[in-house]
Amino acid sequence: MEFTDSPHGAPLRSEQLSPDDTDLREAIASLASLVTNHRRLPELLAEVAAFAVRAIPGADGAGVTLLNVDKADNMVAALAASAPFVAEIDEIQYVTVNEGPCITAALERRTVRSGSLGGEKMWPRFGPRVGRLGVHSALSLPLLLPDRVVGAINVYAYGRDVFDEHAAEFGELFAKPAAVAVYNAQILSDALALSVQLQTALSTRPVIDQAIGIIRGRTGRTADEAFAQLRVMSQSEHRKLADVARQLVDQAVRRAHAHSRADPDNPV
Repeated sequence: MEFTDSPHGAPLRSEQLSPDDTDLREAIASLASLVTNHRRLPELLAEVAAFAVRAIPGADGAGVTLLNVDKADNMVAALAASAPFVAEIDEIQYVTVNEGPCITAALERRTVRSGSLGGEKMWPRFGPRVGRLGVHSALSLPLLLPDRVVGAINVYAYGRDVFDEHAAEFGELFAKPAAVAVYNAQILSDALALSVQLQTALSTRPVIDQAIGIIRGRTGRTADEAFAQLRVMSQSEHRKLADVARQLVDQAVRRAHAHSRADPDNPV
């Protein structure tokens, strides 16, 4: 006979699992497949938010936020929401007032709850705005690894005092594997972005070298001086270095072709 652990630590027979236990177990199991399926980071965050709604009793919507806690002026690295009203709340929290349960949970590395946001003294600017939207309960769970805060899960409900200790415990059980899944997806996303950057650099290096050669031929400058001139052109025109180099090379090729046509007995 199959046994499993309940959120309260006592073993449960599989047939004794409550609907909440089943939802939590299935949501956690679903997390394991996210990174292995190679989803893009925004898509993965959206799925984690949807799983959180399923796993946490009483949730009407959830959001997942990746945070740079060392950047107080721009903490949010990426975010996703399970419903439009959650996205609206995130806009208030991160853009309008820069305070709220997610920020508190991440900075203080602890679970945060409120059952009456409209009168919440912890966030005097955030709470009343969200209360006027008809959303009164919040549960925020930091996404923690041993050496870092990855972000936070924000769960909201329209009713008052929705998230009790039971919901918070379920949320914390969900947040542990969610932190690992989100962090692994972030690492994969960063690696893919770096790969693209390296490929771009490799593809643009030849044209930059050609442009440097053209500048040296015209001016007699050293390679470093020619590269510095190319950078000045890029900055003054507010264009990418490779684009400026490509234009310079194209212009030189067109002039060479024009000269060749005008004097076929003396090709360049």
